[in-house]
Amino acid sequence: MAPPAGQIRPGRYLAIFALIVVALYGLVFLTGDQKPDPKLGIDLQGGTRVTLTARTPDGRPPTQESLAQARQIIETRVNGMGISGSEVNLDGSNLVITVPGEGGDQAKQLGQTAELSFRKVVPNMVAPAQAPPPQPGQPSGTAPQGAHAQQPADPEAQQAAIEEAKKTRQSTDPNVQMEALGALDCNVEDPLRGNADPKLPLVACDQQKAQKYVLEPVFMEGTDIANAAAQPPNQQEPNWTVSLDFTGDGGKRWADFTSANVGQQAAFVLDGEVVSAPRINEALLGGNASISGDFNQQTATDLADVLKYGSLPLAFDQSEAETVSATMGVAALEAGLIAGGIGLFLVAVYCLAYYRLLGVLTVLSLVLSGGIVYGVLVLLGRWIGFTLDLAGIAGFIVAIGITADSFIVFFERLKDEIREGRTFRSAVPRAWTRARRTILSADAVSFLAAAVLYVLAVGQVKGFAFTLGMSTVLDLVVVFLVTHPLVALASKNKFLSKPSVSGLGATQRYAAQQRSARSRGASSAKEA
Repeated sequence: MAPPAGQIRPGRYLAIFALIVVALYGLVFLTGDQKPDPKLGIDLQGGTRVTLTARTPDGRPPTQESLAQARQIIETRVNGMGISGSEVNLDGSNLVITVPGEGGDQAKQLGQTAELSFRKVVPNMVAPAQAPPPQPGQPSGTAPQGAHAQQPADPEAQQAAIEEAKKTRQSTDPNVQMEALGALDCNVEDPLRGNADPKLPLVACDQQKAQKYVLEPVFMEGTDIANAAAQPPNQQEPNWTVSLDFTGDGGKRWADFTSANVGQQAAFVLDGEVVSAPRINEALLGGNASISGDFNQQTATDLADVLKYGSLPLAFDQSEAETVSATMGVAALEAGLIAGGIGLFLVAVYCLAYYRLLGVLTVLSLVLSGGIVYGVLVLLGRWIGFTLDLAGIAGFIVAIGITADSFIVFFERLKDEIREGRTFRSAVPRAWTRARRTILSADAVSFLAAAVLYVLAVGQVKGFAFTLGMSTVLDLVVVFLVTHPLVALASKNKFLSKPSVSGLGATQRYAAQQRSARSRGASSAKEA
């Protein structure tokens, strides 16, 4: 038989909650190969924060469109690293990459432009790389005009250095090319990195700073690459290599070039540096190629990833690389947990002093809510890579107040019913029916605010919004399946429903006084 209107069967609701807890922690302990701990963000477990400053060939500020495109490509590279909790945010003309944990060395390479091109090596125009002797009037250890030079910070001076380098290192005059080949210093920063004209020849160094080349104009771009993958050493190649699969048009261009240049060298040029320059022994008609060089597994994988995900529309300089130690993260986590503990303690003291038995139910509900939240955090970390940071902990601390507020709304509505003359037992269903609407409305507003904040915010503020919204939803689960059923059970127990135990004694005395006053008033009116 169904219970009367407004009443529930508490045991059924508590059983449903118990099943949810069992299922939740069954997933926590029986799935995945990780410890049952939430994933932590960079401010809690340590990590690396890299700041990249964009620069353009003409020295002008980069456009927002190009910055947004670069951010998207770098974010794709970060996701390809498989490190959860990583972020890529725009800060003016800078990109800030945040990688928690041990992925710092990989993060420092994410700003590589990855502009791959294919150029033919000019025959007999290769020289060993070594620092040129100082010219008259030139300080020792500096590069002559047209060679690599430290780029000036001033945009106009930087543009002047680029144009000067192009005059010599991208000249079509063989004599000027030969002079530039001899003068080029491979040990200083290259002003043409990311700024070379693909339609002109190029005098460039290799990545190992061991050889210098004169290269013909680009005959094929990196956009003709359909896929790239790191390949382990084999009998033909003792080092790691990067295999390339070309698109249909790219494969045709590569086949035509190799067919016409058997015996010549083709240079794979990445961001202005020669990665490898293999000799073409036969026509390659299969639509693929292989980049060899001084690669290990990590460098080959990094190169394959950046080629696979695309080149950046801008060149970036690494202006700052900050390592956040795990010790600082532990200290921050401890501070956050202490703050949460103090907040929970103060709420518990207030509830116990003011509500007594109902306060005990409040504390129990908060503890159960915390257990549900913890399990959900562990699973979200495994399933979607969610990481808990300081902002997220702040969201949970705020959520303690929201959860306690739901209990207080119910309890105060219960007192109102008792003041109107009802008993504890009869007041519970009526109080819940009225309080439920208020609780749902308040939590809906809180969840909507958290959702809007999550959509509009960036960075760690998203973590605050996510945890606040999640805690609001779980608050409803606990209030409906735990708090209300426990109060209903307490109202049916003779001992727990005693005014001295339940904390409703003052309210019941007030109701009795009101009834007595009304009774005396009615008697006086009847006598008159």
